[in-house]
Amino acid sequence: MRKNQKLETIVPQWLENSKMRVKESTYVKYVNLTSNHILPLLGDIEAECLTTDTIEQFVQGRLNSGNKQGKGLAEKTVKDLLLVLKDICRYAALCDIDIPCRFELIRIRGNDSEIQVLDKHTQLRLERFLMRDVYNLKKTGILLSLCMGLRLGEICALRKGQILYKDGILQVRSTMQRIQNFNDEVDWKGRENRKTRVIITSPKSACSVRDIPMPEFMVERLMRLKTSDDNVFVLTGTSKKFVEPRTFENVFKRYLMECNMDIVNFHALRHTFATRCIEKGFDVKTLSEILGHANVNITLNRYVHSSMEQKRKWMSEMTLGVMY
Repeated sequence: MRKNQKLETIVPQWLENSKMRVKESTYVKYVNLTSNHILPLLGDIEAECLTTDTIEQFVQGRLNSGNKQGKGLAEKTVKDLLLVLKDICRYAALCDIDIPCRFELIRIRGNDSEIQVLDKHTQLRLERFLMRDVYNLKKTGILLSLCMGLRLGEICALRKGQILYKDGILQVRSTMQRIQNFNDEVDWKGRENRKTRVIITSPKSACSVRDIPMPEFMVERLMRLKTSDDNVFVLTGTSKKFVEPRTFENVFKRYLMECNMDIVNFHALRHTFATRCIEKGFDVKTLSEILGHANVNITLNRYVHSSMEQKRKWMSEMTLGVMY
C-alpha cells in the first residue's frame, strides 16, 4: 500500500475520473468544494494521516467558521464536503492508497432550521394577484411552484412539449441552472468565454423525472400555448428566449413587493405547496412522488409536523369520556 501520497496529488486524479461519470453541474460543484475548502486545509496532508479525528476537526471547523466572513458553512455544504471526501477515499483505495478515516463514525448534528412557508392569508393574497392576469406566463410559472410544487430550475426549463393537454399531465424532464465555465474556448470574436453559463440538463435525480396531474385551472391557463411548437419555453412563449433561474427569482421578488408582502425565496412556494398538501391529508408516498423526492423519509422529515392550529383542533376534541 502506498501511504506517502498527499491529498493534493490524489484530488486532481479523482476530479479527472469524476468528470467521466457525473453530470457537468456536479463536476463543477466538486471543483468548487475541493478548491475552496478541501485542498487549502487538507491538501498538504499525507494519506496515512487522514484519520477520523483529522476529518472530524475539518468538519467542525467548516461548521463553525468555514466561509470568507468567518461564519459557519451551511449544514448542507458540510455534508457535501463529507460525501466528496468519502468518494475521494474510495478512489484512493482503488489506487492502492490507504486512507484510515472511518466516515461512518462522523456525524453532523442537524440544526432543524425552519423552512419558509407562506401563511394561508398571505398565500391567498399572492394567488389572487397571480390569477388576475391569466395571460402572463411568468405569473403562470410562479403558480406552477405554488400549486404543483415544481422547483425553480424545472420551471425555467419547462417546454410546451412537456404539457400533455389530453391527459392533463405535466412532465418534468429537465432543469436549468447557471454553472461556472471551465472551458478554455473563445467565442467567434476571439474573446474568452464568460465565467458562467446556463445549461439545461436532466433533473437533479432519477426520482425528479416525474409526471404530475395538473389542476384543471392550470390546464386552462396553459391553453394559450397549445398550438405553439413543442420547443417553446413556457415562461416566454418562444423557443428563442428563456428566463434563467436567477432572473426569474428576481421577477418573483418584484411581484412580492407589488403585493406589499415580505420577501421570501422562491423555494418557499414549493414548501408552501407541500405543507398545504399535508394539511389536506395527502398520503406521504403520493406527495413524495409529486415533489420528486428520492425517498419518502425526506418528505416525512421536512413536512410532516403538526402546526399549532392542528394541535388545537385535535386537543379540542379530547374529553374526559374519551380519555378515560
